[in-house]
Amino acid sequence: MLAACGGVEPAVEPANEAVSVETREDALSSVRIRLMAANLTSGTGQDYDPGHGLRIFQGTDADVVMIQEFSYKTSSATDLRAFVDTAFGPGFHYYREGGAQIPNGVISRWPIIAAGEWDDPYVSNRDFAWARIDVPGPKDLWVVSVHLLTTSSGTRNSEASNLVNRIKASIPAGDYLAIGGDLNTGSRTESCFSTLAQVVSTASPYPADRNGNTNTNAGRNEPYDHVLVDADLRQYQTAVVIGSSSYANGLVVDTRVHSPLSEISPALSGDSGASGMQHMGVIKDFLIPGDSVGGSVTVTAPNGGESWAGGGARTITWTSSGVTDVKVEYTLDGSTWSTVSASTAASAGSLAWTVPSSATSAARVRVSDASNATISDVSDGVFTITTTTGGGGGTGNVIINEVLINEPGSDVNGEFVELVNVGTAAVDLSGWTVSDAALSRHTFPSGTTLAAGEVLVVFGGASGIPAGTPGAVAASTGSLGLSNSGDTVTLKNATGTAVDTATLGSSLASTDGVSANRNPDATAGATFGLHTGVSSLTSSPGRRASGALF
Repeated sequence: MLAACGGVEPAVEPANEAVSVETREDALSSVRIRLMAANLTSGTGQDYDPGHGLRIFQGTDADVVMIQEFSYKTSSATDLRAFVDTAFGPGFHYYREGGAQIPNGVISRWPIIAAGEWDDPYVSNRDFAWARIDVPGPKDLWVVSVHLLTTSSGTRNSEASNLVNRIKASIPAGDYLAIGGDLNTGSRTESCFSTLAQVVSTASPYPADRNGNTNTNAGRNEPYDHVLVDADLRQYQTAVVIGSSSYANGLVVDTRVHSPLSEISPALSGDSGASGMQHMGVIKDFLIPGDSVGGSVTVTAPNGGESWAGGGARTITWTSSGVTDVKVEYTLDGSTWSTVSASTAASAGSLAWTVPSSATSAARVRVSDASNATISDVSDGVFTITTTTGGGGGTGNVIINEVLINEPGSDVNGEFVELVNVGTAAVDLSGWTVSDAALSRHTFPSGTTLAAGEVLVVFGGASGIPAGTPGAVAASTGSLGLSNSGDTVTLKNATGTAVDTATLGSSLASTDGVSANRNPDATAGATFGLHTGVSSLTSSPGRRASGALF
């Protein structure tokens, strides 16, 4: 697939360092956070030049905005900075995806510590824009600004499925998550909501305007726009209070019906009905624990990079302060957590653990205050669990070693994913799957085994396999479907547990015919880099990076 956007590099624009932005604290250590989804462009240019949306931003005082059609005047860095300064204040930060016709973005009162875009393979003029925000308190807030297609509910569900896979692969389960923006949904029963419910709450009650109308499109008869948050954040939802008005479930901003209008000055009564106005803004408020939470925990082992044998006896360790008892959990795939101990003395600093007998390279441990889940810590990096396979002793460990996302020329059959068993025993791959961020692309047939030190390469199609490639097979679905703007490849075992995951950004997919390879080659847990940085070759399917046989 071609990248959805390119050309201008996206960037995080920091706030004016000379200006401080006040954090709004409501009680003790609680901090009020106002999240807003906003497709508020007007006129004929799908931009904020006319000023109607700008005034609505000024009047509603949001802290974090998931904004669509993020363009203003020439959209130069100077113009965008001026827009953010005027609409929100010079202390705000922003991120805007690069190269898109109608870009998504994020604007934040608090520092954006990481940001980027995930490819939406179903649309050519925008992607999913995400940002990790350093909000007050022990957790970070991850937000994703989305703008789904009007084409059909089926396409929107496919977009939602792609997004959910990206979130599961990239966002720590212990942090806050919000998805916001223009979903173009005709009803609240569309299938995309069931899909998104895997990572955020989509249930009622819903934000409404002064008259109780929850619909947000220009005609006020369909629910296009949404702020959807995960369970961690939804527990802290509180009423949106503006002036003397209070909205228990959140606010749909329609200046034509808001009363008294002075509450959202300088917005004018006609702004929401301006010519070409896209939709209504949606706001939800949350009262989250701030920095003065009174305690802390830090995981010290396993903390990333370890390789532990399944079934073996190991010790989970941590340090803590101001915490009486801790809850200890683990995950094998980064999203599903299992409890080791619901409550153990924090002062013990350690807990004996029988490592589960499920092979994975995506394991992490989480330790949290047993009485306050907001005080928690997760392993800084993933660690590997290996399993014994067969009667000859040893353990198998299959990793994703090399991925060619951007095939030479335009024949996508040449895309490939290389798997290497870096363990010491054969692994039965029967029923294992290889997926990209959107779909499962290959299932290994019954009886497939991979010996220790050997390799298998899954190509997009049989015609793309170079003659003499060791261990080459064609994807069982007929395609790998890898996105040239970056993708996430996941290897799962027969029970559906993630064994290894490779998240590859656009920098590893921007050159035709140059693969991404682990560096050092064939090393579990090693980072991926361009193949040309590992050896003089552009790729080496079925062989070591040097071109030698495994």
